[in-house]
Amino acid sequence: MELIEKYVNSRDFYSQTNYFILVVLNEFTVFIFQGKNRNWRLIRKMLATIGKKETPTITGWFRVQAKGVGYQKKNFKVKWYTQFYKNYLFHSVLYNFDDTIFDGRLGEALSDGCIRLSEVDAKFIYDHVPYNTLVVIIPTL
Repeated sequence: MELIEKYVNSRDFYSQTNYFILVVLNEFTVFIFQGKNRNWRLIRKMLATIGKKETPTITGWFRVQAKGVGYQKKNFKVKWYTQFYKNYLFHSVLYNFDDTIFDGRLGEALSDGCIRLSEVDAKFIYDHVPYNTLVVIIPTL
């Protein structure tokens, strides 16, 4: 954990809030930091599923823009979404409409571009990370 803090604190990651999210795609990992530029402290590390080759997760610098308790697609639903760019979201793994798991896999490239997390981790972002928080998504460290 010290290494990732050293990495982010050696760069200028200015967030409009006291939170900052870094996603490292090749590690299938979401890192949540608290603090301010060059003084970030890692508070949570999350295993994630990212976009598949045909529908990759976007890279770049974004901000938390919207949140919701969930949404439904044709044959599944997700819980606790946090939007960071257009249709790109952090959200839970996929659930059937009866709340059983539809697809609970994490640590793989399977999504249509969203970042899937455990329900607990998706709810953590929903509950704790404010609007306008900086989200940086990079392919690798």
